[in-house]
Amino acid sequence: MTQHGNTRGSSWAVLVVGWVALLWLATPVALRAADRAPLVSAVRSVGLTVTDLERSTAFYQEVLDFQPVTEFEVAGDEYERLYGVFGLRLRVARLRLGSETLELMQFLAPAGRPIPVDSRGNDRWFQHVAIIVSDMDRAYARLRERRVAHGSPEPQRLPDWNPNAGGIRAFYFRDPDGHYLEILQFPAGKGAAQWQSRPGQPLFLGIDHTAIVVADTDASLRYYRDELGLRVAGASDNYGPEQERLNNVFGAHLRITALRADGGPGIELLEYLSPAGGRPLPPDTRATDLWHWQVNLRATDVAGGLARLRADQRVVVSPGVIALPGAPAGFASGLLVRDPDGHALLLEQAP
Repeated sequence: MTQHGNTRGSSWAVLVVGWVALLWLATPVALRAADRAPLVSAVRSVGLTVTDLERSTAFYQEVLDFQPVTEFEVAGDEYERLYGVFGLRLRVARLRLGSETLELMQFLAPAGRPIPVDSRGNDRWFQHVAIIVSDMDRAYARLRERRVAHGSPEPQRLPDWNPNAGGIRAFYFRDPDGHYLEILQFPAGKGAAQWQSRPGQPLFLGIDHTAIVVADTDASLRYYRDELGLRVAGASDNYGPEQERLNNVFGAHLRITALRADGGPGIELLEYLSPAGGRPLPPDTRATDLWHWQVNLRATDVAGGLARLRADQRVVVSPGVIALPGAPAGFASGLLVRDPDGHALLLEQAP
Protein backbone atom coordinates (compact mmCIF):
# COMPACT_ATOMS: atom_id res chain seq x y z
CA MET A 1 0.00 0.00 0.00
CA THR A 2 2.76 2.45 0.97
CA GLN A 3 4.88 1.50 -2.03
CA HIS A 4 1.89 1.95 -4.35
CA GLY A 5 1.30 5.43 -2.90
CA ASN A 6 4.92 6.48 -3.49
CA THR A 7 4.76 5.24 -7.09
CA ARG A 8 1.59 7.22 -7.67
CA GLY A 9 3.16 10.35 -6.17
CA SER A 10 6.22 9.94 -8.36
CA SER A 11 4.02 9.56 -11.44
CA TRP A 12 2.14 12.75 -10.61
CA ALA A 13 5.46 14.57 -10.10
CA VAL A 14 6.69 13.43 -13.51
CA LEU A 15 3.39 14.45 -15.11
CA VAL A 16 3.47 17.93 -13.55
CA VAL A 17 7.08 18.47 -14.61
CA GLY A 18 6.15 17.33 -18.13
CA TRP A 19 3.25 19.77 -18.37
CA VAL A 20 5.41 22.65 -17.10
CA ALA A 21 8.06 21.85 -19.71
CA LEU A 22 5.41 21.62 -22.44
CA LEU A 23 3.89 24.96 -21.43
CA TRP A 24 7.34 26.59 -21.47
CA LEU A 25 7.98 25.31 -24.99
CA ALA A 26 4.51 26.21 -26.23
CA THR A 27 4.46 29.81 -24.97
CA PRO A 28 8.06 30.93 -24.46
CA VAL A 29 7.40 34.61 -25.09
CA ALA A 30 4.48 34.92 -22.68
CA LEU A 31 6.32 33.14 -19.88
CA ARG A 32 9.64 34.92 -20.30
CA ALA A 33 8.47 38.44 -21.17
CA ALA A 34 8.37 39.61 -17.55
CA ASP A 35 12.05 38.71 -17.16
CA ARG A 36 13.20 40.50 -20.30
CA ALA A 37 14.57 44.02 -20.42
CA PRO A 38 13.07 46.19 -23.18
CA LEU A 39 15.00 45.72 -26.41
CA VAL A 40 13.83 48.99 -28.04
CA SER A 41 14.53 52.39 -26.48
CA ALA A 42 13.05 54.64 -29.18
CA VAL A 43 11.45 54.80 -32.62
CA ARG A 44 14.11 56.86 -34.41
CA SER A 45 12.38 57.26 -37.76
CA VAL A 46 10.14 55.70 -40.39
CA GLY A 47 11.45 54.80 -43.83
CA LEU A 48 9.80 54.04 -47.17
CA THR A 49 11.02 53.06 -50.63
CA VAL A 50 10.47 55.53 -53.50
CA THR A 51 11.18 55.50 -57.22
CA ASP A 52 12.53 59.06 -57.65
CA LEU A 53 14.22 60.70 -54.68
CA GLU A 54 14.08 64.23 -56.13
CA ARG A 55 10.36 63.96 -56.88
CA SER A 56 9.56 62.55 -53.46
CA THR A 57 11.64 65.02 -51.49
CA ALA A 58 10.00 67.86 -53.41
CA PHE A 59 6.55 66.50 -52.54
CA TYR A 60 7.22 66.11 -48.83
CA GLN A 61 8.95 69.47 -48.55
CA GLU A 62 6.69 71.59 -50.75
CA VAL A 63 3.31 70.03 -49.92
CA LEU A 64 3.80 68.90 -46.30
CA ASP A 65 6.53 71.28 -45.09
CA PHE A 66 9.14 68.66 -44.18
CA GLN A 67 12.65 70.07 -43.82
CA PRO A 68 15.80 68.43 -45.26
CA VAL A 69 18.27 66.99 -42.75
CA THR A 70 20.79 65.01 -44.77
CA GLU A 71 21.22 62.92 -47.90
CA PHE A 72 23.67 60.08 -48.48
CA GLU A 73 24.39 57.15 -50.79
CA VAL A 74 25.62 53.71 -49.79
CA ALA A 75 26.63 50.45 -51.48
CA GLY A 76 28.74 47.41 -50.75
CA ASP A 77 28.69 44.10 -48.98
CA GLU A 78 27.60 45.39 -45.56
CA TYR A 79 24.45 47.07 -46.88
CA GLU A 80 23.66 44.13 -49.16
CA ARG A 81 23.68 41.84 -46.13
CA LEU A 82 21.77 44.32 -43.95
CA TYR A 83 18.85 44.54 -46.40
CA GLY A 84 19.15 41.07 -47.92
CA VAL A 85 19.53 42.59 -51.40
CA PHE A 86 22.48 41.66 -53.65
CA GLY A 87 24.02 44.36 -55.87
CA LEU A 88 22.47 47.17 -53.87
CA ARG A 89 23.09 50.88 -54.37
CA LEU A 90 20.88 53.03 -52.16
CA ARG A 91 20.21 56.77 -51.86
CA VAL A 92 18.58 58.04 -48.69
CA ALA A 93 17.11 61.47 -47.94
CA ARG A 94 16.34 62.18 -44.31
CA LEU A 95 13.59 64.77 -43.69
CA ARG A 96 12.22 66.22 -40.48
CA LEU A 97 8.82 67.56 -39.46
CA GLY A 98 8.71 68.94 -35.94
CA SER A 99 10.70 66.47 -33.85
CA GLU A 100 10.09 63.42 -36.07
CA THR A 101 12.06 62.02 -38.98
CA LEU A 102 11.08 60.40 -42.27
CA GLU A 103 13.59 58.58 -44.48
CA LEU A 104 13.01 58.27 -48.24
CA MET A 105 14.98 55.41 -49.83
CA GLN A 106 15.63 55.07 -53.56
CA PHE A 107 17.30 51.86 -54.68
CA LEU A 108 19.31 52.78 -57.77
CA ALA A 109 19.98 49.04 -58.11
CA PRO A 110 18.28 46.64 -58.23
CA ALA A 111 14.84 47.83 -59.32
CA GLY A 112 11.80 46.92 -57.21
CA ARG A 113 8.13 46.38 -57.97
CA PRO A 114 5.38 49.04 -57.85
CA ILE A 115 2.59 49.13 -55.28
CA PRO A 116 -0.34 47.03 -56.60
CA VAL A 117 -2.89 49.35 -58.19
CA ASP A 118 -5.73 47.55 -56.39
CA SER A 119 -4.21 47.99 -52.90
CA ARG A 120 -6.81 48.55 -50.19
CA GLY A 121 -6.65 49.78 -46.62
CA ASN A 122 -7.17 46.30 -45.16
CA ASP A 123 -4.35 44.62 -47.10
CA ARG A 124 -1.61 43.62 -44.69
CA TRP A 125 1.14 45.41 -46.60
CA PHE A 126 -0.71 48.64 -45.72
CA GLN A 127 1.27 51.15 -43.70
CA HIS A 128 1.14 54.92 -43.30
CA VAL A 129 2.40 57.78 -41.17
CA ALA A 130 -0.08 60.06 -39.39
CA ILE A 131 0.91 63.71 -39.79
CA ILE A 132 -0.67 66.03 -37.24
CA VAL A 133 -2.11 69.32 -38.48
CA SER A 134 -3.21 72.38 -36.56
CA ASP A 135 -6.10 73.15 -38.94
CA MET A 136 -7.71 70.34 -40.93
CA ASP A 137 -9.62 72.62 -43.29
CA ARG A 138 -6.50 74.56 -44.26
CA ALA A 139 -4.45 71.38 -44.61
CA TYR A 140 -7.05 69.71 -46.82
CA ALA A 141 -7.25 72.88 -48.96
CA ARG A 142 -3.44 72.74 -49.38
CA LEU A 143 -3.67 69.14 -50.57
CA ARG A 144 -6.46 70.00 -53.01
CA GLU A 145 -4.47 72.92 -54.41
CA ARG A 146 -1.55 70.56 -55.07
CA ARG A 147 -3.89 67.97 -56.66
CA VAL A 148 -2.84 65.26 -54.24
CA ALA A 149 -4.46 61.85 -54.80
CA HIS A 150 -7.29 61.12 -52.36
CA GLY A 151 -7.43 58.01 -50.18
CA SER A 152 -10.62 59.15 -48.40
CA PRO A 153 -13.40 61.11 -50.17
CA GLU A 154 -12.90 64.00 -47.74
CA PRO A 155 -11.81 64.58 -44.10
CA GLN A 156 -13.86 62.56 -41.62
CA ARG A 157 -14.82 63.50 -38.05
CA LEU A 158 -14.98 60.40 -35.89
CA PRO A 159 -18.22 60.20 -33.88
CA ASP A 160 -18.58 61.29 -30.25
CA TRP A 161 -20.01 57.93 -29.17
CA ASN A 162 -16.46 56.54 -29.45
CA PRO A 163 -14.77 57.73 -26.22
CA ASN A 164 -11.21 57.21 -27.46
CA ALA A 165 -11.58 58.59 -30.99
CA GLY A 166 -14.58 60.93 -30.89
CA GLY A 167 -13.86 64.37 -32.33
CA ILE A 168 -10.67 63.37 -34.15
CA ARG A 169 -10.62 64.57 -37.76
CA ALA A 170 -8.63 62.56 -40.29
CA PHE A 171 -8.02 62.19 -44.01
CA TYR A 172 -6.11 59.61 -46.08
CA PHE A 173 -4.21 60.57 -49.23
CA ARG A 174 -1.29 59.28 -51.33
CA ASP A 175 2.19 60.44 -52.23
CA PRO A 176 3.57 60.33 -55.82
CA ASP A 177 4.41 56.60 -55.53
CA GLY A 178 1.01 55.69 -54.08
CA HIS A 179 2.04 55.35 -50.43
CA TYR A 180 -0.84 56.07 -48.08
CA LEU A 181 -0.44 59.03 -45.73
CA GLU A 182 -2.80 60.52 -43.16
CA ILE A 183 -3.37 64.01 -41.83
CA LEU A 184 -4.99 64.09 -38.42
CA GLN A 185 -6.22 66.79 -36.04
CA PHE A 186 -6.86 66.07 -32.37
CA PRO A 187 -9.63 67.87 -30.47
CA ALA A 188 -8.95 69.39 -27.06
CA GLY A 189 -8.12 66.73 -24.51
CA LYS A 190 -7.02 64.04 -27.00
CA GLY A 191 -3.54 63.23 -28.22
CA ALA A 192 -0.21 64.39 -26.81
CA ALA A 193 0.07 67.91 -25.41
CA GLN A 194 2.35 68.90 -28.30
CA TRP A 195 -0.51 68.31 -30.74
CA GLN A 196 -3.00 70.65 -29.07
CA SER A 197 -3.81 73.67 -31.24
CA ARG A 198 -2.26 76.97 -30.16
CA PRO A 199 -2.01 80.37 -31.87
CA GLY A 200 0.92 80.74 -34.22
CA GLN A 201 1.50 77.02 -34.80
CA PRO A 202 2.70 75.73 -38.19
CA LEU A 203 0.08 73.99 -40.32
CA PHE A 204 1.91 70.63 -40.28
CA LEU A 205 3.24 69.79 -36.81
CA GLY A 206 4.90 66.37 -36.86
CA ILE A 207 4.38 62.60 -37.05
CA ASP A 208 2.32 61.06 -34.27
CA HIS A 209 2.57 57.41 -35.35
CA THR A 210 2.96 54.92 -38.13
CA ALA A 211 0.04 52.51 -38.58
CA ILE A 212 0.26 48.93 -39.84
CA VAL A 213 -2.44 46.39 -40.67
CA VAL A 214 -2.11 43.15 -38.72
CA ALA A 215 -3.96 39.85 -38.86
CA ASP A 216 -4.07 39.23 -35.11
CA THR A 217 -3.52 41.95 -32.50
CA ASP A 218 -2.65 39.49 -29.75
CA ALA A 219 0.02 37.82 -31.91
CA SER A 220 1.45 41.25 -32.75
CA LEU A 221 1.47 42.26 -29.08
CA ARG A 222 3.53 39.20 -28.25
CA TYR A 223 6.08 40.54 -30.71
CA TYR A 224 6.04 44.31 -30.13
CA ARG A 225 5.24 44.36 -26.41
CA ASP A 226 6.66 41.11 -25.09
CA GLU A 227 9.75 40.75 -27.29
CA LEU A 228 10.66 44.31 -28.28
CA GLY A 229 9.48 45.97 -25.07
CA LEU A 230 7.10 48.62 -26.40
CA ARG A 231 4.22 49.56 -24.08
CA VAL A 232 0.52 49.72 -24.87
CA ALA A 233 -0.50 53.40 -24.78
CA GLY A 234 -4.16 53.09 -25.77
CA ALA A 235 -6.82 51.15 -27.64
CA SER A 236 -9.98 51.84 -29.57
CA ASP A 237 -12.80 49.97 -31.31
CA ASN A 238 -13.64 51.93 -34.47
CA TYR A 239 -16.49 51.35 -36.89
CA GLY A 240 -19.35 53.16 -38.59
CA PRO A 241 -19.72 55.19 -41.81
CA GLU A 242 -17.03 57.73 -40.86
CA GLN A 243 -14.44 55.00 -40.34
CA GLU A 244 -15.49 53.27 -43.55
CA ARG A 245 -15.00 56.45 -45.55
CA LEU A 246 -11.72 57.30 -43.85
CA ASN A 247 -10.22 53.93 -44.78
CA ASN A 248 -12.28 53.72 -47.99
CA VAL A 249 -13.19 50.15 -46.99
CA PHE A 250 -16.91 49.31 -46.88
CA GLY A 251 -17.89 47.72 -43.56
CA ALA A 252 -14.59 48.63 -41.88
CA HIS A 253 -14.52 47.62 -38.20
CA LEU A 254 -11.08 48.00 -36.64
CA ARG A 255 -9.46 47.01 -33.38
CA ILE A 256 -6.78 49.68 -32.93
CA THR A 257 -3.92 49.38 -30.43
CA ALA A 258 -1.35 52.14 -29.91
CA LEU A 259 2.20 51.23 -28.87
CA ARG A 260 4.99 53.53 -27.69
CA ALA A 261 8.69 53.39 -26.87
CA ASP A 262 10.40 55.95 -24.64
CA GLY A 263 10.97 58.24 -27.61
CA GLY A 264 9.77 58.91 -31.14
CA PRO A 265 6.44 58.32 -32.88
CA GLY A 266 4.19 55.43 -31.93
CA ILE A 267 3.32 52.23 -33.78
CA GLU A 268 -0.41 51.64 -34.26
CA LEU A 269 -1.78 48.14 -34.89
CA LEU A 270 -4.86 48.04 -37.14
CA GLU A 271 -6.73 44.75 -37.01
CA TYR A 272 -9.70 44.58 -39.36
CA LEU A 273 -12.40 42.64 -37.55
CA SER A 274 -14.32 43.14 -40.80
CA PRO A 275 -14.31 42.90 -43.72
CA ALA A 276 -12.45 39.64 -44.20
CA GLY A 277 -10.22 39.21 -47.20
CA GLY A 278 -7.30 41.56 -46.60
CA ARG A 279 -4.37 40.10 -48.51
CA PRO A 280 -1.11 39.11 -46.80
CA LEU A 281 2.23 40.70 -47.58
CA PRO A 282 3.82 38.83 -50.54
CA PRO A 283 6.34 36.38 -49.04
CA ASP A 284 9.02 37.43 -51.56
CA THR A 285 8.84 41.10 -50.54
CA ARG A 286 12.19 42.89 -50.54
CA ALA A 287 13.28 46.35 -49.43
CA THR A 288 13.43 47.44 -53.08
CA ASP A 289 9.65 46.97 -53.54
CA LEU A 290 7.68 50.20 -53.34
CA TRP A 291 5.27 48.84 -50.74
CA HIS A 292 8.26 48.42 -48.41
CA TRP A 293 8.16 50.53 -45.26
CA GLN A 294 10.45 50.08 -42.29
CA VAL A 295 10.38 51.34 -38.73
CA ASN A 296 13.88 52.24 -37.56
CA LEU A 297 14.27 51.33 -33.90
CA ARG A 298 17.04 52.26 -31.49
CA ALA A 299 17.96 49.03 -29.73
CA THR A 300 19.76 48.69 -26.44
CA ASP A 301 21.50 45.48 -27.51
CA VAL A 302 21.17 44.41 -31.15
CA ALA A 303 23.17 41.20 -30.68
CA GLY A 304 20.99 40.25 -27.72
CA GLY A 305 17.93 41.10 -29.77
CA LEU A 306 19.07 38.79 -32.55
CA ALA A 307 19.51 35.93 -30.09
CA ARG A 308 16.09 36.62 -28.60
CA LEU A 309 14.29 36.73 -31.94
CA ARG A 310 16.03 33.61 -33.24
CA ALA A 311 15.17 31.73 -30.07
CA ASP A 312 11.53 32.69 -30.62
CA GLN A 313 11.76 31.61 -34.28
CA ARG A 314 11.08 35.09 -35.68
CA VAL A 315 11.92 36.18 -39.24
CA VAL A 316 15.38 37.77 -39.48
CA VAL A 317 16.35 39.14 -42.91
CA SER A 318 19.99 40.02 -42.23
CA PRO A 319 22.36 37.04 -41.73
CA GLY A 320 23.52 38.56 -38.44
CA VAL A 321 24.27 41.89 -36.83
CA ILE A 322 25.90 43.97 -39.57
CA ALA A 323 28.62 46.48 -38.67
CA LEU A 324 28.51 49.50 -41.00
CA PRO A 325 31.74 51.27 -42.06
CA GLY A 326 31.73 54.98 -41.33
CA ALA A 327 28.08 54.82 -40.23
CA PRO A 328 26.71 57.45 -42.69
CA ALA A 329 23.22 56.34 -41.70
CA GLY A 330 23.85 57.39 -38.10
CA PHE A 331 24.13 53.97 -36.48
CA ALA A 332 27.10 51.65 -36.05
CA SER A 333 25.43 48.30 -36.64
CA GLY A 334 22.01 47.02 -37.57
CA LEU A 335 19.69 44.13 -38.19
CA LEU A 336 16.60 43.95 -40.46
CA VAL A 337 13.77 41.77 -39.14
CA ARG A 338 10.09 41.22 -39.91
CA ASP A 339 7.09 41.10 -37.59
CA PRO A 340 4.42 38.34 -37.71
CA ASP A 341 2.74 40.01 -40.72
CA GLY A 342 5.98 40.77 -42.57
CA HIS A 343 6.32 44.47 -41.72
CA ALA A 344 10.00 45.44 -41.68
CA LEU A 345 11.85 46.76 -38.64
CA LEU A 346 15.46 47.91 -38.58
CA LEU A 347 17.10 47.43 -35.19
CA GLU A 348 19.92 49.95 -34.83
CA GLN A 349 22.83 50.14 -32.41
CA ALA A 350 24.01 53.69 -31.81
CA PRO A 351 27.69 54.49 -32.58
